[in-house]
Amino acid sequence: MIARLLSATGVFAATVALSAGVAAPSAAQAAPDRPAAGAALAAPKAPAKPTAVQIAGKFPGNSVTVQQSERPDLFKQLLSEVSWLATTTPTTSKPEAKKLGPKFTVTVLIKDKANQTYELYPNAAGGPRAFRPAKQPTGKKTPGWFYGRLTMSESLRLSGVPLKEKPDVVSGGIGGGIGEDVQAEELDPVEGVNDVLSDMRRLYLLNGAVLLTILLGLGGIAFLIRRRV
Repeated sequence: MIARLLSATGVFAATVALSAGVAAPSAAQAAPDRPAAGAALAAPKAPAKPTAVQIAGKFPGNSVTVQQSERPDLFKQLLSEVSWLATTTPTTSKPEAKKLGPKFTVTVLIKDKANQTYELYPNAAGGPRAFRPAKQPTGKKTPGWFYGRLTMSESLRLSGVPLKEKPDVVSGGIGGGIGEDVQAEELDPVEGVNDVLSDMRRLYLLNGAVLLTILLGLGGIAFLIRRRV
């Protein structure tokens, strides 16, 4: 009886050992599958970059397209005129329509598909202006007006838009659209003098107020000292 019990116990132990031996390789074989599943989760793709810029307006042909692959330097220069408009807060209010001059619609393309669109006014009174429409190819944005770069006219002209050459334009412009290209005839010398005098008057009043405050303080201190004495 005891021998039979020992024999049964030996068989049971051998069965458990064999089961453990079979299970271990199975687990080992399954382990490599986990990294494979993680590898399937690929990293997000980088956003596609612009490949061309299209300019539309009232000129012969009605539109011109500058491809990055064909004219990389001009493409980069033209893209710099509008790329910052996508995220910048509007810097000015809408000018009078009669002071804007001709409008040119600039569309940034990614593989021939519209991605951004803007309206440029290189001959606007007081300097170039740019407008960001609310309706964009990739969704709605806050509409707004901006001071354009001083190089706007030359960038458009080099792209094929019939504009007057401006060889004296500042290289690189004023990026971000701050500042105005004011013409000499638009400056009023009398108004300039009035502004200077007004600033000086405010400065004198401010200095007088500060001096009066100091004198009153000294007078108060002297009064307190005399009372204590």
